[in-house]
Amino acid sequence: MIVATASRGGTFRETFAIGKAYAEARSQHGASQLLDEIVSAKPEVDHTRYHSVDELKQHGLQHIRDGVEVLQRKATPEELDDYRRFVVALAERVAHAHREHGSEVDAAEQAALDEISASLGGRETSAQQLNQALDHEQRPRSR
Repeated sequence: MIVATASRGGTFRETFAIGKAYAEARSQHGASQLLDEIVSAKPEVDHTRYHSVDELKQHGLQHIRDGVEVLQRKATPEELDDYRRFVVALAERVAHAHREHGSEVDAAEQAALDEISASLGGRETSAQQLNQALDHEQRPRSR
């Protein structure tokens, strides 16, 4: 929702993109046990009433940081990387779901993507790294 609320317009398409990304990730069942667990549940809507879009964004970014912190303690480095790639790919999918202000990803959406990447920690994610991550997700992985 961080990316979907970054700019006006396209919310329906962007919400649909979230569902589609989860469905595609479910089709990759077995590639990562952690991601299998995450995508096996339907994405939930947080029904908290936020006073502003910024409050929603800060709350969402904190959820991401909390998730990374838990995974750093309890998951393997590979699972943490899988989680980071999934979150970035999901956010990118939402950002590209609707053309805004004449571009695929407008400045506000790009700023949201950058904040999500920063909240995930680890290495910075460029478009090239994202494409590599998406290619990686398409290939079956041995356990």
